[in-house]
Amino acid sequence: MRTEEYIKEEIGEECGVFVAANVADAASTVVCGLTHLQHRGQESAGIAAGCDGKLKCVKGLGLVSEVFGGEDVIMPVGDIAVGHVRYSTSGGNNLANVQPICVNTLRGRLALAHNGNLSNARLLRRQLEDSGAIFQGTADTELIACLIARAQVKYAELDKAVEHVLSLLEGAFCIAVTDGREVVAARDTYGFRPFCIGQLNSCGVLLSSESCAIEGAGGKVIRDIDPGELVIIRDGKVESRSYCSAAKGAACAFEYIYFARPDSVIDGQSVYHSRYLAGVTLAKQFTPDADAVVGVPDSGLPAAEGYAAQSGIPYCNGLVKNRYIGRTFIQPTQDMREGAVRLKLSPLKNEIEGKRLVLVDDSIVRGTTMRRIIAMLRRAGVKEIHLAITSPPFRYACYYGTDVPDESQLPANRYTVEQMRDMLGADSLTFLDVNRLEETIPCCSRALCKACFDGCYPIPPKN
Repeated sequence: MRTEEYIKEEIGEECGVFVAANVADAASTVVCGLTHLQHRGQESAGIAAGCDGKLKCVKGLGLVSEVFGGEDVIMPVGDIAVGHVRYSTSGGNNLANVQPICVNTLRGRLALAHNGNLSNARLLRRQLEDSGAIFQGTADTELIACLIARAQVKYAELDKAVEHVLSLLEGAFCIAVTDGREVVAARDTYGFRPFCIGQLNSCGVLLSSESCAIEGAGGKVIRDIDPGELVIIRDGKVESRSYCSAAKGAACAFEYIYFARPDSVIDGQSVYHSRYLAGVTLAKQFTPDADAVVGVPDSGLPAAEGYAAQSGIPYCNGLVKNRYIGRTFIQPTQDMREGAVRLKLSPLKNEIEGKRLVLVDDSIVRGTTMRRIIAMLRRAGVKEIHLAITSPPFRYACYYGTDVPDESQLPANRYTVEQMRDMLGADSLTFLDVNRLEETIPCCSRALCKACFDGCYPIPPKN
């Protein structure tokens, strides 16, 4: 889920969803899928599984291996399972917000997993509370579950109840709901967050936030779920239909820049190739006199390869990452993230001492950690550091499931590039031109959301 948050430390993505249906021991398949989505959230993990309308949920705080790896864990049994890994952008890190959210309704038990952020969540929550609804947690997902439960008073079929609720939601969401008999899933009308469908063996169906998890679970990726599409898996068959009259396109550009795993393909675009092209494009924009190109692990590495290939400056492995330290962008507090910075990276002094470097990374949010990395490289004897960032400057908050800080906390919103260069301690600083962002994602079948870069929000925020 990329340069990690020990680099950018202030930004995280909300979660990952994985579903297995028509699969024997579906929960085990979902554990495998969630492990491949672990980069999307490390605060908590959960699985709800069952058959014939009976659901059991197992979930907890921590990694997938921690929640489901103990000898005392009794895994839920059934041929349908919905799983989730979470990083909290909406709602705090507590057990009440751990997904899937399971609720008892008029028509039985439901389990719901959700990736994204609702831009009208506060309004909907206030309306429900005014009518007597009681919430145990603070996440958007519980709100959606409550709306579906109420819709079931009027709609006996689960897909009809979900479709009614979808008409009330605004913002970014990929959801998967099960009652133990069937699965109903949907992607919002803009397609902010990735969601795809695959096949396992002859009749199994997999849904995932990223294609890499379907392949990692032994399945074959079939296609992306379209924006505004409703998918129903029941009686061994897959049905789908559009639930809106005019689906739009606003795929999150930052999925390609940072969030997604490089072996994923989202809406037709290889994430790895997009990052490589970002380096190529940035080298066309700016190439200093330098001795070596160094990428910041992990998502900065493909970009550094592309930058080196285009510029002709040799590529160099100048930074080593400790592979035994967890992804610090997931750590919920600043102190925890900063502590992990000191354990994450080490410079290869013999390779970089006395050299002029182009240091390639994917983004700068607050810049605190980049300042530390540059200071570390200076101590290792680097002569010059030309910082090349393969995204435009972060100037605006995100309301669609990305944990970008408020504008007042974003240096790019308050300072010039030259002032940021001086704050970071670099000799030069270059960002990708926002007008060239599409060059780095040429195969994406959707329009892009670039609101955190240009302030043009596809859906005006109401919170």
